[in-house]
Amino acid sequence: MGFIKHLSQLFMLAVGLRRFGAIRALENIEDIPSWAPRLLRAFTFYIPRRIKLPKADGKRLALALAAMGPAYIKLGQTLATRPDLVGRPIAEGLLTLQDSLPPFPAAQAKATIEAQLGGVLEDHFSAFDGAAIAAASIAQVHKAVTTDGQTVAVKILRPGIEKRFLRDLALFDWLSAIAERHSTEARRLRLLKIVDKVRETALQEMNLQNEAAAAAELGDNMAGESRYRVPEVVWNLTAPRILTLEWIDGIRFADKTALIQAGHDLPKLGETVVQIFLTQALRDGYFHADLHQGNLIVQSDGMIVAVDFGIMGRLTKLERRFLAEILYGFIRRDYMRVAQVHFDAGYVPKGANLEEFAQALRAIADPIMDLPIEEVSAGKLLAQLFATTERFNMQTQPQLLLLQRTMVMAEGMALHLNPQANMWKLSEPVIEHWIRENLSPEVRLAEAINQIPRLLERLPTLIDRWTANEPDPQPAPQPALQQQGSPQAAGSNLWPFALGLVVGALILKILAL
Repeated sequence: MGFIKHLSQLFMLAVGLRRFGAIRALENIEDIPSWAPRLLRAFTFYIPRRIKLPKADGKRLALALAAMGPAYIKLGQTLATRPDLVGRPIAEGLLTLQDSLPPFPAAQAKATIEAQLGGVLEDHFSAFDGAAIAAASIAQVHKAVTTDGQTVAVKILRPGIEKRFLRDLALFDWLSAIAERHSTEARRLRLLKIVDKVRETALQEMNLQNEAAAAAELGDNMAGESRYRVPEVVWNLTAPRILTLEWIDGIRFADKTALIQAGHDLPKLGETVVQIFLTQALRDGYFHADLHQGNLIVQSDGMIVAVDFGIMGRLTKLERRFLAEILYGFIRRDYMRVAQVHFDAGYVPKGANLEEFAQALRAIADPIMDLPIEEVSAGKLLAQLFATTERFNMQTQPQLLLLQRTMVMAEGMALHLNPQANMWKLSEPVIEHWIRENLSPEVRLAEAINQIPRLLERLPTLIDRWTANEPDPQPAPQPALQQQGSPQAAGSNLWPFALGLVVGALILKILAL
């Protein structure tokens, strides 16, 4: 039964594309094989198209994806940030998926509020606009005034959204499992793990109390930033299916014309978005991971305010170091350093040749480093990167997919505001600052010294184990990241321990004098 159900879902996808006249849009996407649109037409030739359809292929594709369900809407929102992959006309058409979807009725919004907060609507809001100001794939937003007079934005989940999303992901699971059974490339890309990550992220996004906590944490992290802030959460009017935030007046990034008319410096805004994202990712390890043009608002004084915190990303300290080393190596064109970091992090299988991998990275990056973004085909670049990872039998790292997606979105935002923007030049100041603050010899020495108290605390237990010939329980091995020219990974794991012993011994000797 599952097989028949999934086949019927696939057929309905084809029918939806045909009904909205969206098959033609697929022909303009470079990475889609030419036979695919022809096959879709052959299977759906008898399906009538809707009479009144927009002329733009991107808008037709947006309508088709919106009708298919929330998972496909998310796919379209991602593609809207990638004009390099789908072409600018299609990307612009897909922008309507961000917050211009059909809203659900005001009566359902009122019922959700009363079920979640108790009582009646008037107990919580003195005014409530029943017309949604924005409607997206998972929720919609209403403007309201609280009983104490504060103007707020009230975000409400769509009824039944969880069931629909999981239904769509079940199809993706089925297709990924088939691909992994029959394709070594699919196994290398770890498609099932990628779908699992999408499911995990989506379910978190559908609990608005989690989103409220995310907004509060990001707001605390960015409290000292003069160019960017986060709205305050109204906690007493927030529940699992309702999120209430302070109301923000301003112009959305999507309205480029209004930004220009208001006198805002568009290249500066694009630079700020990229640098704020990198600051969040590198400094805090916690970043806003849904950087589409509808989720950033510019106030009259130029302050950027982020909204919609359903998708957030976290990086461990090790992953932050990996990111910084990789980006810094590319900026400096030190491809041997970039290759070494990949090897140290365990992303390249044992037995691969370090010099060959560095040469492959050079072949990809050197031709594009000095070009403005609009002259670079990111689709072709990604194709080359995939070819390189396939050549070296590298597996996809699902924990870094959200970071990679957000970096692409930040780059797309900069390009939207300034076609001459260069991601590498915008990134350089933030990355160099993080490198100085975290990877300098002085910092590493300080970290080693800070380990001394913990080492001394463990020393009696270690001695007992050694004398009893008991093995010391080891934590799960983690990849070591080091700079080019430093010792091998195993050695780099030991040097803080060895240095700690030496410094500790010196301190004990001094105290004994």
